[in-house]
Amino acid sequence: MSRFYDLVTEHVRTLGRGTPGKPKRYAERDGALNCIRMASNENPFGPSPLAIEAMQAVAEESNFYPDNNVAELRRKIAERHLLAIESVLVTAGSTSLLGIIARTLLSPGRNAVSSERSFIVYSIATKAAGGRLIEVPMRHDGFDLDAIADAIDQNTRIIFVANPNNPTGTIVGPDALDRFLTRIPDHVIVVLDEAYYDFAQYFAVARGVEYSRALEYVRQGRNVVVLRTFSKAHGLAGVRVGYGLGPAELMGYFRRMRTTFSVSVMAQAAASAALEDAGHIQQALENNAEQSALLSNAIFSMGYHVSTTWGNFLYCELGRDAGAIASALQVEGVIIRPLGAWGAPTAIRVTVGTPDQNQIFLKAFKKVMDGTPVR
Repeated sequence: MSRFYDLVTEHVRTLGRGTPGKPKRYAERDGALNCIRMASNENPFGPSPLAIEAMQAVAEESNFYPDNNVAELRRKIAERHLLAIESVLVTAGSTSLLGIIARTLLSPGRNAVSSERSFIVYSIATKAAGGRLIEVPMRHDGFDLDAIADAIDQNTRIIFVANPNNPTGTIVGPDALDRFLTRIPDHVIVVLDEAYYDFAQYFAVARGVEYSRALEYVRQGRNVVVLRTFSKAHGLAGVRVGYGLGPAELMGYFRRMRTTFSVSVMAQAAASAALEDAGHIQQALENNAEQSALLSNAIFSMGYHVSTTWGNFLYCELGRDAGAIASALQVEGVIIRPLGAWGAPTAIRVTVGTPDQNQIFLKAFKKVMDGTPVR
């Protein structure tokens, strides 16, 4: 037994670790040269030039603490979504907000409910708060809302719904969510995690369907908290800015749980500027739609299943040891995500890159799959 084992609370002792993507420089040290990152669903075009300019402009103010209320950015977000500013909470990434939500609502004896093969931070945040996560089996690589509703008991406080889901890329339609919410008791908060909102909305328009009514639920005062982030379409994953939209009273409780000054001067400036650069976001959305189709078709033509995506990544079932394939791809200079930690040991997740990056991936993927024995 280790020196500090008895000092640490039981739920922390049993807490697993997340599996962040390997930084490019470390992968290159491990033997792969000129790696491209296609593992963490980042924007391959980087931040908006306006966001970079904004960060540079405030760099000399880094000796001052940031605005703890993130007032200007909250105001912009509230106006954009037609909400009161009190309904907006900005945090250091939406993952930080997930931890805040869990610590506010959960404790030993309470539980949260979600789906298997969903965002891995749901489990981490729940267990770190001392709660228990109930994971319901999927249907067709997507959330089974009826089964999730059936799993609710008197100790349930949170339901996590990733829409689109990471890593499978599937969505829950608005009619299904409407029906689902009618089954949710008053002691449960539904967290609609729309980290990939921009991509899903773009796909929905192109496919002639409706994607989300999440903001309507917030305006109606439902027990719903909507999560969004600047990490994906806006290209600010390394800056860490996310936000939540929900009932003002509930967001006020969450605000008490924030780490003081957690959203940096540069993060606030970058996010505020990124909101104004519609052209940069449009470039990312158009590239993603075109290139995800190209990648999907190419992988499918090699004989592998690819789920229809609503995000900026592909979920691929390979029928082989995904960890070994990921290691072989890294040697070829491509970093992707094997999904063994999600309970899918023969599946991978591939971020949609630029046209050049995607061609590099396909060439490496074909080489690896042709040369990797089935296990």
